[in-house]
Amino acid sequence: MQILVILGAVIALAGVGGLVWCILQALKARHAGLDDAAMRAALQRVVVMNMAALGVSALGLMMVVAGIMLS
Repeated sequence: MQILVILGAVIALAGVGGLVWCILQALKARHAGLDDAAMRAALQRVVVMNMAALGVSALGLMMVVAGIMLS
């Protein structure tokens, strides 16, 4: 079960990396000085990626907990 914990931690860190990427993209869009429609479109793409990264992170944490409980 040790491999499940390690794999879960790697997946969770990948999800956290995705969340950091989303923050950077949102800041980049904010500082680009876009008009309202372009800003809305850019942030809608970031929200989709944010939810995906959050799901990946949650999946990784569930794997870590499952690995710990099965050990």
